[in-house]
Parts: sequence; C-alpha cells; structure tokens
Amino acid sequence: MRGSVRGSARDNRHEGERSGLRLPDAERGSIEPSGWVMLRRRIVRGCRTGSALLLVALLASAVLLTGCGGSSHPASSGGDSGSGSERSSGPGDASGSASKPGTGRAIVIGSLATEDILPFWVAEAEDIFAEQGLDVSIETFQSAQELITAVVSGAVDMAMTDIMVAATLSASGTPVTMEWVCLGTSASQGRFGIMTSPESGITSLRELAGVPVGVGSCTIPEYVMDKLLEEAGLSDDQIVGEEIKKVPVRYEMMASNKVAAAALPGSLLALGEATGMVLLADDSSGTNLSQSVMIVREDLAETTSGIAMVENLARVWDTAVERINANPEQYRKLLVEKAQLPEPVRESYVISYYPTTERPRSSMVKPILDWMLKKEYLVHKLIYDHSTGSFIER
Repeated sequence: MRGSVRGSARDNRHEGERSGLRLPDAERGSIEPSGWVMLRRRIVRGCRTGSALLLVALLASAVLLTGCGGSSHPASSGGDSGSGSERSSGPGDASGSASKPGTGRAIVIGSLATEDILPFWVAEAEDIFAEQGLDVSIETFQSAQELITAVVSGAVDMAMTDIMVAATLSASGTPVTMEWVCLGTSASQGRFGIMTSPESGITSLRELAGVPVGVGSCTIPEYVMDKLLEEAGLSDDQIVGEEIKKVPVRYEMMASNKVAAAALPGSLLALGEATGMVLLADDSSGTNLSQSVMIVREDLAETTSGIAMVENLARVWDTAVERINANPEQYRKLLVEKAQLPEPVRESYVISYYPTTERPRSSMVKPILDWMLKKEYLVHKLIYDHSTGSFIER
C-alpha cells in the first residue's frame, strides 16, 4: 500500500479535519470514556484494513450506545430545544412535527463548526429560512464521528461533510447524494496544507522524503498531503504519515517540533502563519484538490418531500451566498463566533468566496475515489453519477 500512515498511541479519535483549535475531550459525548476508546480504536483499525462496512457498522453501534446512555450532545448553532432526532421524523417520513410549505416537515441540518456552513448560519441569523417558509434547525456536532452517526441514524436530514465521507457512507450501507459543493469549486476556496515549525529546519516538501508527517488516516488532509508530496516529486515509499487524529494535538506537536510537519486545515494554517510557523505548501492554487459538500440520505432525496426540501434549501443557500460575497466583512463576527476561530486570526482570517449551488463535478470526485481504492479505504470500486449526485458500486 502506498504512503502508509504510521500508527501513534497519542490519540486515535476521528475528529473533524476542518475544525479550529478547540475540540472536545473524549469524555464529552453520550458514550462513556472507555466506550469512546474502544470505539475509536476499532474504527481506525477498520479504516486501515479497508473495511468501510466495519466503519459504518461501528458508527451504527454508537447510535445504539447513545440510545442506552442518553441523548447525543451536539452544540446547537442557534436557540434550540433538543436534539435533531427529537424534532424530526425519519428520513422517509414526510409527516414531521412542523408542517411547512414546500417540504411538509421540520428540517435538521448537521455540520461541524467550520466556515463551510457559513451561508446557512447567515440564513439562520437573517431569517432567510423563514422567508422561504422553512422550519430549519442547524445542529453543530463536536466531531466528524458524531456527525456521521447522526447521518446513519437519520437524526439529521442534510449534512455538510466531504466527498470521502459521502463515498464511505454510500459504500457501507447508508447511500447519500451529494447535492452541492459548499467550498471548493475552485482551488482558492478553503484550503488544507502542510506546515512545519522554524525549529525543524525544513524549508521544502522534498525534505520530507521518508520523514513522518502528522496526519489522520482516511481523511481529506491525508489525501491533500499525498497529492502535494507527489507533485513535489516524492515517490510512494517516501511518503510517510504519523497517525495523530486529534487536530489540536497535531498542531501543537508540529509547533513544538515533536513531529517534523503536519497536514492541517485552513484555520490552523492561518494560526500557524500568524504565530511564526512555516507553510510548506497548500492546495489554494494549482490543482483543485479538496471540496466540502452538502449531502442528503438517498432514501430522503428520492421522495417528493425530499426533492422539495433540497430545492428550497438550495435557494436559501444561493441567497445567503450572494449576501456574503457582496460584503464578506459584514459576516466576520458571525463566522468568528460560530466557527470558534482562534484569537490570533479573528481579524485577519480571509473569508472565502462562496459558490452558488452546483453538484460536485466528476473531475473532483473520481481522483478521490481512485485514491481511496488504492489506499484500501474502499473495498470495492465506486462510480460517481453526476446526474444524481450518488455513488454506484462496481
């Protein structure tokens, strides 16, 4: 297998890769700490062996544990009165508790606390949902694992995630459709990259040949890391990752020179730039490597109410995007608050140009699917159907 990721005992939790510096401790959540440890070890092991089915089966078991131990603990982005599962019917049920024109049901949107979801935060703050006659709750989850669990269980109707997660879900028994790109229709929108500390003495990607780079396996940062190192001329056996799943830990180890370099999301790259770290490369120019996407469970997307829901929410997204792009600074305070941007970058963080709704193009999806298959993160080949936004197993 190319570009293997060396395991680390430091932390194996599957955390959101676009998140800022603040992430929860293992105790925060509905599963007891010992359960978290066992679950995340098994998930990482399943990912490394290419068992996507095992990955989602284990996430489904988290739903059962949640049912036994109490409700999940998403941090709501607005005033809400409970979890998404309590406010929403199941994906195939159009008889939700709040009947609204165009959908006939309340809508729950799940996301991590990242800049990618800003248009919906704007829609919430400026009552654009209400103007469209929609009853919407945005649930902000503390980790990617919790968000995936909510998608599998049907606790959320729509979710902001990435192509890799969408493919893994579909290959593992929870088919989803990718409705539009949140960030990443061009390389300048959103970024991931590789950073090092001044103390490392490293000044170029070529100096990372055979040197472990902190990263999380089976993630978009790992994909971007591999591609950036390939473009720099490194061969497969020269690309080495060191497993550090927890993003703040990864950043701190890089900053203290305990790992030679780290693959990081945009918010932490900005923090590093503001505090003297060395950016070796990112994906903000050249080949467009990374996208975040809005997904819907296929069993909902194929219903009449689901089709109406997606169409209405797409209009809301486009309206909010127009407002952000016309005056991005107007929404800085909202972004800082919701995305929990680190203090040193709150005034300088570049607010992205947001795209209007457009399905991910095949040219965006196929390279990621090919990479996942090569890394054995997929057991069987998947084909992306651009016309529907869904995946077909071959």
